[in-house]
Amino acid sequence: MTRGRGRDVDDSEGAVDQPWSLETSDLLARLGVDPERGLDDDEVGRRVVRFGANQVAQESRPSPVLLLLGQFTNAMVLVLAIAGIVTAITGEVADTIVIAAIVVLNGVVGFVQEYRAQRALEALREMDEHATIVRRGGQSRAVRSSDVVPGDVVELSAGAIIPADLRLIEARSLRVAEAALTGESESVLKSVNALAPGLRLVAEQRNMAFKGTAVTFGRGVGVAVAVGAQTELGRIADLLTARTQLPTPLQSRLSSLARLMALGAIVICALVFVVGLVRGVAAREMFLTSVSLAVAAIPEGLPAVITVALALGARRMAERLALVRKLVAVETLGSVNVICTDKTGTLTENRMTVVRVWTPAARYDVTGSGYSPEGNLTGDANPASDPFLVRLARVAALCNDAVLHAPAVVGGTWELTGDPTEGALVALAAKCGVEPAALRDRSPRIEELPFDADRRRMSTLHLDAREHVVLAKGALEAIVQVLADPSEAAAAAEVATAWAADGLRVLALADRVSDAPPQHLEEGLSLVGLAGIIDPPRREAAGALRACRDAGIQTVIITGDHPVTASAIAARIGLDVSIGRVLSGEELSQLDDESLDRRVRDVAIYARVSPADKMRIVQSWQRHGAVVAMTGDGVNDAPALRQADIGVAMGVTGTDVSKEAADMVLADDNFSTIVNAVEEGRRIYDNIRRVIRYLLSTNAGELWVMFVAPLFGMPIPLLAVQILWMNLVTDGLPAIALGLEPLEPDAMRRRPRPRGESLFAGGLGRHVVWVGLFMAAVVLGLEAGARAAGWPWQTMVFTTMALAQLAHALAVRSQWRSSLRLSPATNPWLFVAIAATLVVQLLVVYVGPLQRIFHTRSLDGPQLALVLALSATVFFAVELEKLLLRRGVAAPRG
Repeated sequence: MTRGRGRDVDDSEGAVDQPWSLETSDLLARLGVDPERGLDDDEVGRRVVRFGANQVAQESRPSPVLLLLGQFTNAMVLVLAIAGIVTAITGEVADTIVIAAIVVLNGVVGFVQEYRAQRALEALREMDEHATIVRRGGQSRAVRSSDVVPGDVVELSAGAIIPADLRLIEARSLRVAEAALTGESESVLKSVNALAPGLRLVAEQRNMAFKGTAVTFGRGVGVAVAVGAQTELGRIADLLTARTQLPTPLQSRLSSLARLMALGAIVICALVFVVGLVRGVAAREMFLTSVSLAVAAIPEGLPAVITVALALGARRMAERLALVRKLVAVETLGSVNVICTDKTGTLTENRMTVVRVWTPAARYDVTGSGYSPEGNLTGDANPASDPFLVRLARVAALCNDAVLHAPAVVGGTWELTGDPTEGALVALAAKCGVEPAALRDRSPRIEELPFDADRRRMSTLHLDAREHVVLAKGALEAIVQVLADPSEAAAAAEVATAWAADGLRVLALADRVSDAPPQHLEEGLSLVGLAGIIDPPRREAAGALRACRDAGIQTVIITGDHPVTASAIAARIGLDVSIGRVLSGEELSQLDDESLDRRVRDVAIYARVSPADKMRIVQSWQRHGAVVAMTGDGVNDAPALRQADIGVAMGVTGTDVSKEAADMVLADDNFSTIVNAVEEGRRIYDNIRRVIRYLLSTNAGELWVMFVAPLFGMPIPLLAVQILWMNLVTDGLPAIALGLEPLEPDAMRRRPRPRGESLFAGGLGRHVVWVGLFMAAVVLGLEAGARAAGWPWQTMVFTTMALAQLAHALAVRSQWRSSLRLSPATNPWLFVAIAATLVVQLLVVYVGPLQRIFHTRSLDGPQLALVLALSATVFFAVELEKLLLRRGVAAPRG
């Protein structure tokens, strides 16, 4: 039995316990391998049988057929399907076709969304298959990455994809890009020295190279210590399959609504059927009446209208650089009350920038952003008179391998080839008045000692005219070791300590000039200054954070950075970083779920966290009932992205895996875009509530009319075909147009809605009941009067109900503001929809062929005038409700 990095595993699973802590000789002995010869083919065969293929496990998932069938099991679709079956039994073929089309449309949309969501693990597997060079039988040979076994000796060079988790035994200036696993953009310089046991994070294990990451520079050799599911990448795949997916708030609310409608329809239909039989009405007639009631109770157009509203919202979000992959995510954003966000590139520019400079003569603040050479130095001395500053700029430009590229288009950004920290130094040199390219031509490099993890500095030798110039940069304590007079760094040490406390990365720069080539490059140097470097906050980040606070949304930073660096950025953008508000991954690992639940509301920053930590944080918030949005760009973020209610991937820096796992992708990787999306989400949810308020009030009116009329011995007021016409046509266009209403003025000043809040909260249920009763009273009164006068009463009832719905659509543009004060220009499509619906309703009344289909008769002038007048009463009744609401007489708005 060995221990698999943090947990017990069998030898057969293929992992070595804490390999970073083992000396090379111990590791090789444990794995039974000669580093020069590698494994023999026979031994490779035995290990393949024992450990299996080096592949990430694939999540078991339903077949496409089962996935499609699963779309027809939610409550709303089942209610519609039952309505379709009933209409088919009664011979209403047209009604059946329309309902079936709606059911199929919703099923197909849901299938496409879920099928795309299952691509995350497939993207992980695609990262597996590539060729790799291993030593076997004393020879170097290329094999498939899936054939690598524990103990294989793997050769690495620039551009290679790491095939398994490797313990490095050779590293020559080896740098590996681990952003996919850690989220950090800078490549990591690797070493071979044994490290302390107990390290939790990938970023801390500098003598390891991990499956799925890439070599960016140098060469190395590593021994495979974990393959397949036992690698860090494999464990992330396990987390992806172990997630607990919660239904979105909208899905929960619509399911509740569908169950309520189905139950209500069954109860009312049964009651009317029994009452009719008791009164002596024929069973067939009462069955047809019950069918009409069922049709009236179900808003057949609601699923389609909501789908259209979500699709239109997704298009508007795309215009604001938020690309929605799953339609339900559009509304869920409006419910978010916690945003867990990465720091690098989301809250920050993801461009290292020198913001402070110290020389023995003065201190300076540096302006400018990104890698642009535009900017200035301002401080307590004139930069032009500081002799150290020119020398510092020379070190920054020449002891450097980065190259900056001017924007390809006007207004574009400067781009970097090379290390981001070195890019920041090149930009600093340009701001100091030095032209880096010209200086490199004039002072060619003739020797160098590259940066490594042991020396923690880089040194170069240049020939400038007849002088030999030695330049060095690195950590201050490393530069002190090569100074001619180490005591000259005393003042610099105080500055470096203060800057580090502010979250800056501090580099010291030194030089030496001599006539002859130096015997030893790294000795006798003079300190010329310090550069304070940071990935600065985006300009809009602070404002976006304020908008979140105003909207009742808590922002939580989850990062792989050091707590000091994360706190410094958070403080700059206005986040509270007081004592107890910052928690490291190490501290988090000491908390069980119950302890985390007690603290999670108070923590603003999580630093140095693992993929499993991110999932725990999201799950803890969800146990508190929060609706959580989670941002991420790396493979390591994918499990938490899928666990969150809204997973938000980065479009620029994000991996394919993170994008496949997410619900939404930010085209600009900008936190403020999330806030814009939340705003759009709240607008969409308000509009969905408008649609539901409108449609359910209409259906309630139809239901009351159909329910009450037989109880009072009146003829059935509406036929099933007339009800379906209203539910799908005269309701449909205005309902879609209501989904285009602009944002309410107070939308981003409200608290987020609780996850369990009913669709009927905030007075919506009360509105549906009283408006339905009011419509029924108006229509039944009209029926009684029109019958007494010998008028075509059923046509008048049908038309009054249809036009009353249009009046109601105008009235519900806002729940509390008067529609008389709302400009038609803010939603002209509503007025187009109402005009179009009015025209088609009149065609149904006056055109012969349509009269035969809908059983209508033409109305004369007085009859039509009465219909229009009675329909308009609904508008003024709702306006009266809003007046009472504004004066505080009615229940508070939701």
